[in-house]
Amino acid sequence: MTWLPESLRNLRRDVFFLVLLGVAILFAVAMPARIASWPSLVDWPTIAALAGLLILTKAVEQSGALAHAGRWLIDHTPTRRLAALGLVGATALLSMLLTNDVSLFVMVPLTLSMCRIARIPAMRLVIFEALAVNAGSMLTPIGNPQNLFLWQQWGIGFGGFVWQMLPVVAIAMALLLALTAVAFPGTPLEVHEHVDSGLDRAMLIVGAVLYIPFLFLADAHHAAWGLLGLFVAFALFRRKVLAAIDWGLLLTFVLMFIDLRMLAGLGIIRQWLGALDLHQPLHLFATGALASQVVSNVPAAILLAEYSHDWRTLAWAVNVGGFGFILGSLANLIALRLLGEKRAWGAFHAWSVPFFVVMAAIGALLL
Repeated sequence: MTWLPESLRNLRRDVFFLVLLGVAILFAVAMPARIASWPSLVDWPTIAALAGLLILTKAVEQSGALAHAGRWLIDHTPTRRLAALGLVGATALLSMLLTNDVSLFVMVPLTLSMCRIARIPAMRLVIFEALAVNAGSMLTPIGNPQNLFLWQQWGIGFGGFVWQMLPVVAIAMALLLALTAVAFPGTPLEVHEHVDSGLDRAMLIVGAVLYIPFLFLADAHHAAWGLLGLFVAFALFRRKVLAAIDWGLLLTFVLMFIDLRMLAGLGIIRQWLGALDLHQPLHLFATGALASQVVSNVPAAILLAEYSHDWRTLAWAVNVGGFGFILGSLANLIALRLLGEKRAWGAFHAWSVPFFVVMAAIGALLL
C-alpha cells in the first residue's frame, strides 16, 4: 500500500469517507442491479473542475507566495485588531479564488506561526478564519465544492453566479469584519522574531498563467480538457505538485454523488421531501440551511438539487448553512483540526451559531 498517495492511505482513518463507503456497500447489497448505473450518477464535470482547482491551488501553496504575503502582513500592521482584520480578510479573499479548504490549509498554519511570533490569541483568530472562508467562498462558483457543483450542474455563467451571490456575501463579510474589530483589541502588535519565507517564482508564474485559461474552459463546460492540460503541464514541470494532490477528496466526492443520488431516488425520501413543498423559496432556503447543519452543506446541495431547480435559493441556503454547527461545512472541521485545541469546539460554536442565526434571518428577509 506504500505506493499509494498519502491522501488515499489516510482514507482508512477518515470517518466521513468510511461512512460514505459503508452506505455505498449497503446500496450495493440491497440493489445490486443498480451498480452498473453508478458512474452515470457522478457529476464528472464537477469532479474534473475540482481536480483542476486542487492542482492549481497546490502549486500556489507550494510556491510559498501566500506564506510570504502573510509574513509581510504581520510586519506591516501596528495593532492586533488590524492584524486580525488583515488575516481574516485575506482568508476570505483567498477562499473566493482558491476554495475554502485550500485557503485554510494555507492560512491556519501560517496564522499559528504568526501568532507565536506576534503573541496574538490563536484560537479565536482561527475560529474567525473558519467563518471567513465560509463567508468569502460563497461569492464565486469556485469558492467551495457546493458552488462548484451548482455551477456545473446548471451551466450558470461565472459572472452571473457572482452577481446573484453578491448581496448575501456583502452582508456576511460586513458583519464578520465588524465582529472581528470588536473581538480583537487595538493594542500594539509586537513582533518578537522574524522568519524568512522562500518563494518559488517559477511555480507561482506557471500556476498564475494556467489559472485563467482553466477557469474559461470550466465556464465553457470543458473542464475535462482543462484538467488534461494541467496534468500534462505539471507532469512535465513539477511532478511533486501532482503527488501532493488530495486524491482522497476526489474519491470522497465520487462516493457522495453515488450515495446521495441513490438516496434521493428512494420512495420514502421522495415522499418526505415532496411534503416540504420545496418549490417555495423560503421552504427551500430553510430546508437547505437546516439540512446542512446535520449532513454538511455539500451533501445537502447534492441531495436537494434533485428536487428543485432554483439554484440561487439553494446556493444561498447551503452556503449560509456552512455557519452554525461544526458539521455545517467541512471547512469548519478542517480549521479546528489544524488548530488542535479541544476547547476550541465550544468557543467555535459560541461565535458560529449566533452568526448562523443572524445570516439565516437576513437570507430569509432578502428572499
